[in-house]
Amino acid sequence: MQKLSTAILGASGYVGGELAQLLLGHPHFELKFATSENFAGKLISKIHPNLRGATDLKFCKISEVGKVDVIFACLPHGSLAPRIAEIEKLAPKIIDSSADFRFEDPENFEKWYGHPHPAPAELKKWIYGLPELHRAEIKKASKIAVPGCTATAAILSIIPLVKADAVDSSKIIFDLKVASSGSGNKPSIGSHHPERAGVLRSYQLAGHRHTGEVLQELKISSAGYSITSTPAVRGIICHAHAFLKKDLDDKSIWKIYREFYADAPFVRIVKEANGIHQLPEPKILSGTNFCDVGWVLDSNSKSVIAVSAIDNLGKGAAGASIQCANLACGFEEKAGLEFLGLHPI
Repeated sequence: MQKLSTAILGASGYVGGELAQLLLGHPHFELKFATSENFAGKLISKIHPNLRGATDLKFCKISEVGKVDVIFACLPHGSLAPRIAEIEKLAPKIIDSSADFRFEDPENFEKWYGHPHPAPAELKKWIYGLPELHRAEIKKASKIAVPGCTATAAILSIIPLVKADAVDSSKIIFDLKVASSGSGNKPSIGSHHPERAGVLRSYQLAGHRHTGEVLQELKISSAGYSITSTPAVRGIICHAHAFLKKDLDDKSIWKIYREFYADAPFVRIVKEANGIHQLPEPKILSGTNFCDVGWVLDSNSKSVIAVSAIDNLGKGAAGASIQCANLACGFEEKAGLEFLGLHPI
C-alpha cells in the first residue's frame, strides 16, 4: 500500500524531532518535508542526532512545503492560527500540537491565554485530540488539536471516576510533576544547567493555562492545578486528589477504570499490591505512547488519589499526534507506536 505523505511544520523542536523519529519508522506515513525557518538547508540529523543514518532529509522553510496528505504542526503557540487559511491548502488533514485550537469557546481561549483568538470562527472545526474521549469524532476529523501534555495526564488520571459520579468534581486538586523537556528547547536562564540541575521548582501553582482544557473535557467548573518542574528530562506524573461521593473499595474502582478504558489500547491500569512498581512511573514510559493510571484510597479522609504517568513528548505530544493521525486516516490505532519502553533506564 502506498504511504501517505506528511510534513512537519516546526520540526527543529523536541516535539518535531520526536514526530520525525516516529514517522520515519511508520508503516503508513512518509515524511517528505520538515520545516525550520532557522535551520533551512541543514540536515535534520544535525539538530536531532538520533536520526543519523535514518534520513538525508533537510529542513526547509514553510514556503517551500508542497502539498501532502497530512500536516503535523509543531509551531509555537499562536503561530498556526493566524496562518491557518494558508496552511490548510497544503493538506486535507492537519494535526496541531500547539494550543491554538484546543478550546471550543473563544472566550475560554482568551481567559487562559490572555488575548483574543485570532481565528475564532475556526474553533468549531477542530476536534480535541484525546482518543480516549473523542475516538469516534477523530476518525471523521480533518483538523485535530492535540491536548497539552499536562492536560492529558490530568484528564486521564481521574475521568473514569468523574464520569461515574464517584467523586466530588467541585473539589479536585491536580498536582503535576513535569520534566524539563516540557518547556521546549528554547534556552532561558531557568533552563541553564546551574539553575536547573537537581532542582524541584514550583511553576504556576495557580492559573496554569492547561487548566482550561481539563475543565472543558471533564465538564467541571473549577479545579486546583499546580505544576512542579523536576530535574528529569522526560515524563509527567499527576496526582489527582478527590473526595469520594460514595463508599468504594479497590475492587469497585478497578471495575470503573477497566470498563472506561476497555477500548483504549494505550491506557494501562497499574495497581500492584507489592513490589517496587506498584503505581505508575513516568521513567519507564520514556519513548512510549502509554498512559499508566492507578490510585490509592485514603479511608481516613474518604478520598482517592488518582495517579497517572506519561512521557510528555510521547503520549503528551508526538505519540498522541500519530495516534490521532492513525485514527483519522483509517489505520490501526497502534501503528508505529508499538515501542514498549526500556527497563532499566
